[in-house]
Amino acid sequence: MCGELDDEGPTGLQEAHYSRFLHHAQMILRKREKTAASSDDAVVNVIDQLFADALARATRDCEGVDPSRSYDMLSMQPLVFARLAGLMAGHLSLGDDPLRRVMEAMMHGYAEADSMEPDHGHDHDESTGHFGHSH
Repeated sequence: MCGELDDEGPTGLQEAHYSRFLHHAQMILRKREKTAASSDDAVVNVIDQLFADALARATRDCEGVDPSRSYDMLSMQPLVFARLAGLMAGHLSLGDDPLRRVMEAMMHGYAEADSMEPDHGHDHDESTGHFGHSH
């Protein structure tokens, strides 16, 4: 039935998406370990660590279930984080335009998923204006 999770196990495409997520998450977490507390702003450092903690928890939870359910777990987690973001944004001043900030952050994360090229397994630092190598 539409919207229900099937018990047949993940498809090859789902396995590929999950593997790509896992690789990307591990890459982000390794990079975070190398650059922890890189800002002079304590709030920025706390926010960066919160992101890393949430990503690490999400990854552990996916890896902690039966491998045939890892993709299902991954597919449900964005709903939890969206609910949390909505709850927290709902307590901010409307003058801060909390919905716009949440949507911009969500779209940034969505685009970040495409920043890692599957062909050679690393992302590009587009903020520097160069990729450090040619394709």
